[in-house]
Amino acid sequence: MGVSFVHLCVMNTWIIKGLPLWLLMALGCETGAQTQSTKSADMSDKEINQTTSETATFGAGCFWCVEAVFQELEGVKSVTSGYMGGQVKNPSYKEVCMGTTGHAEVAQIVYDPSKISFKDLLEVFWQTHDPTTLNRQGADAGTQYRSAVFYNSEEQRAEAEKYKKELDESGAFDRPIITEISAAQTFYPAEDYHQNYYNQNGEAAYCQFVIRPKVDKFRKVFGEKLKK
Repeated sequence: MGVSFVHLCVMNTWIIKGLPLWLLMALGCETGAQTQSTKSADMSDKEINQTTSETATFGAGCFWCVEAVFQELEGVKSVTSGYMGGQVKNPSYKEVCMGTTGHAEVAQIVYDPSKISFKDLLEVFWQTHDPTTLNRQGADAGTQYRSAVFYNSEEQRAEAEKYKKELDESGAFDRPIITEISAAQTFYPAEDYHQNYYNQNGEAAYCQFVIRPKVDKFRKVFGEKLKK
């Protein structure tokens, strides 16, 4: 049947994460390095039944925004912000932000395939960021903000490549999609203060001016897929 383009509309928002450090601090954004988390932001490993779970890993700019969107989908069990695709072991947020480790900011999503499919996740992924800008989302520039699907199986690879090809051929975007589709590598969970960021820091300026508008638009487009 091919890909459905009923809701195709890229949700561009004003991104301010790339502002100077002093200004981000004034806006209430955390910048200090803290201990990395090895647990999911939503639930502990013991609560996740791996026999009914699969994993998807997406890079789509700032992982705070990606996490906030996918947390709301029915069938998603957990979302963990972290780093993937680089050469340095156990990278810190500061190192990744320097753009020298090769990592992308990603969200690792554990989901129940009986409730939501990988294709559904791909639809949300491609509609909630701009996949035509190389190493950039809004004002966030650098390889760490690249658009990427890190597949965890050959089935995911084939489905992602097929979906990307159909999107390009449909003319859904004015420019070619440059999303990287690569095999998943070691996933490094981000520091604790990055986890569940929007829900825990909803009053911060970045959350109010960047994440909230993005989530509001997402809810309007994907209302039927949200958790009850």
